[in-house]
Amino acid sequence: MRRFKKFYIETTSICNLSCYFCPPTERAKGFLSIEQFTHTLDEIKPYTDYIYFHVKGEPLLHPKIDQLLDIAEEKGFKVNITTNGTLIRKNRSKLLGKPALRQMNFSLHSFDGDPGSRDLKQYLADILEFVNEARATTDMISSFRLWNLSENNEENVKTKRNRELLAMIEEAFDLDYEIQERYKPGTGSGMKIADRVYLNQDPQFRWPALDEEEDDGVGFCHALRNQAGVLIDGTVIPCCLDGEGILKLGNVNEQSFTDIIAGERATAIYDGFSRRQAVEELCRKCGYRQRFGKSSKKEALAL
Repeated sequence: MRRFKKFYIETTSICNLSCYFCPPTERAKGFLSIEQFTHTLDEIKPYTDYIYFHVKGEPLLHPKIDQLLDIAEEKGFKVNITTNGTLIRKNRSKLLGKPALRQMNFSLHSFDGDPGSRDLKQYLADILEFVNEARATTDMISSFRLWNLSENNEENVKTKRNRELLAMIEEAFDLDYEIQERYKPGTGSGMKIADRVYLNQDPQFRWPALDEEEDDGVGFCHALRNQAGVLIDGTVIPCCLDGEGILKLGNVNEQSFTDIIAGERATAIYDGFSRRQAVEELCRKCGYRQRFGKSSKKEALAL
């Protein structure tokens, strides 16, 4: 049976920010119900142990985030949450002490999504307070993310906002080096800065969209190989970047997840990437997929 390292569950399609790098969803706004969440977990249980509250929307807006974590624990899942961090103080008591919560990812590049309305120092101070309390009382992992970087590392060093954030992190964890000195652009790998605390930096990428430029489709992706996802309406998607459900594989509210991933469209996507070929138009217009490199057409045909 296929097993996924990551399974994305969208808990809400609503966000409290409007970040320039994240296309707003055109889907209906709403929250995942407790009943829908429970049903989805039952459907995917044979396929994964790790769920991610992430696709579009801000997970900490969900009014019952604590109940979602409790249900996940009851059903044997570990949860990773990706958040912009602006609501961490408000939700502190709902998160700390939840055994299911394995990791919190803080998208620090989201700070620019609400210009002028927040103080950078207070924003990061609230996040650091939560991270330090979690380190002292739980086994939770924390990850700081800066994914709006230029491909040119020299430009990143000179970027004032990024430098301010990194300097505050360096001071908070008493680092005797500058993070940027050890950062290797383009690797996508995390950098450990303290016990159970990591920093991930990566260049900005283009979200897949049908109006983007199409490439030749040669290449690879982990969609349906180590990840899949479900939107708030039950739509199953092959990866977390299909935020509009364009590659709708089925709906867990209408058929079993087992039947969905064994379906014609899902199988074609999986087999295509096994041949190093993107069979879907959206995949050929995905800037992130291009990161996995390209084999030649001759190599692709030989696979």
